[in-house]
Amino acid sequence: MPTRRHILGAMAALPLAGLSFPTLSWSAPAGDARFMVLILRGAMDGLAAVPPLADPGLARLRAPLVPGRPGSEGGALDLDGSFALHPALGSLHALYRQGDLAVIHACASPYRERSHFSGQDALENGTATEAGAHDGWLGRALGPGRPVDGDRAVALGETVPLILQGGSGVTSWSPSILPQADTDTLQRIARLYERDPQLSAALSAALEANQVASADGDGKARPGAGPAARFISLMQAAGRFMATPGGPRVAVADLGGWDTHAGQNGKLGRQFDMLGAGIDALRKSLGEAWRSTAVLVVTEFGRTAAVNGTAGTDHGTAGVAFLLGGAVAGGRVIADWPGLAAGQLHEGRDLRPTIDLRAVAKGVLSHHMKITRATLDEVVFPGSGSVSPLPDLVRT
Repeated sequence: MPTRRHILGAMAALPLAGLSFPTLSWSAPAGDARFMVLILRGAMDGLAAVPPLADPGLARLRAPLVPGRPGSEGGALDLDGSFALHPALGSLHALYRQGDLAVIHACASPYRERSHFSGQDALENGTATEAGAHDGWLGRALGPGRPVDGDRAVALGETVPLILQGGSGVTSWSPSILPQADTDTLQRIARLYERDPQLSAALSAALEANQVASADGDGKARPGAGPAARFISLMQAAGRFMATPGGPRVAVADLGGWDTHAGQNGKLGRQFDMLGAGIDALRKSLGEAWRSTAVLVVTEFGRTAAVNGTAGTDHGTAGVAFLLGGAVAGGRVIADWPGLAAGQLHEGRDLRPTIDLRAVAKGVLSHHMKITRATLDEVVFPGSGSVSPLPDLVRT
C-alpha cells in the first residue's frame, strides 16, 4: 500500500484548488450581500485613469499623457463634464452609465510614504504604517463574532493575501498548470483517503471548489497563457464562487503591472484593457448575484501629477478608487477636488488626498455588510474613530 507521503505526492500533481485544510466545507451565508476587493499592485495613475479635464493644471503638468477631449477620435470618455475615463476603460464607462460604478477621486490610505512594499502592507493591514498590524482589515471584519461570521471568503491566487489574514473561514483558489488527472486516478486516491477524515474532506472540498470555479472549463491555466488570460480566469472564478448557493460571499484578487515610470501611455492602455475584461468576466459569471455585489478597486498610492523625463510618472500620493457592482449607488464621481495648481499639490508634486480610503471601505462594510460602527472603528480599522463611513455608497 502507498504511504501517506506517496498519497500527498500524488495529490500535489492534481489540478486541484489550493484550499487550506482547516476549512473544509462551505457554510450558509449570513446574508445575500457580496463584497470583493481588487488590489491594483504597482500604484495605478489615477490622473490617467480618471483625468480631471476641467482642471487647467492637468495639461500644464502632463500634456503628453492627456487623452483627447470626449467626442474626439480615441478621446476620453466623459463622466460628468469635469471628469472623464481613459479611452481604454469603455467597460467601466458602460457600468457608470447604467449606475453601477462610482468613482472616488483624490483618495488615499493614511500612508504617506512612497514605497510599494510598505504602501501595499498599510493598504491591506488598515493602518497608516507597514507594521501597524500583522493581519488584514478584511480578515478582521470576518473574525469570530462579527455580523458576517459564518460567511466564507476566498482569495483568488496561490496564497491568502495580508488583507484577508486573521479572518475565519478564509481559503484560496488558483488554476492549476499541471496535467489533468484522469477519473480513475482520482477515484483511487479518494478510496485511499476514506480512512482519514481530514484528508478525505480536504480532497472533497478541493474537487468541489474546482468544479464551481471551472463551470465551463477544467480549472487549468493554459501553458504560456499571459497575464490577461490568467486574470480573466481568476475573475470568472471569483464570480462563480460568490454566485454559488452556500458559497463564499467575500473575495479578494489582485492585478499587478501598474508601475509606469516610462512609456506610460502604451502600457496603461494594455492594463486598462485587462482590467475592463476582468470586470466584464466577473459580472457575467456572477449572473443574478451581480445585483447584490459591491467591488472595491484600490491601489497602494497614486502617481506624480507631472510627467517625468521618460514619458511616465513616479510614485505619488492620492489617486482613484472604483466602487462597482449592482449594489452600488453609482453613476457619479465622488470627490472633494483639491486642484492641480502649484500651491494645491501635496509636497509640491502629488495630487493631494481629500478622501480617506478607510472611509470608503467603512461605508461599504457598514451599509452593505452590516458591520457596526464600533467594530469598524476599534477592530477593523483600529484607532480610526475620527474617520466616518462615506455615506450612500450602496443602494438601499
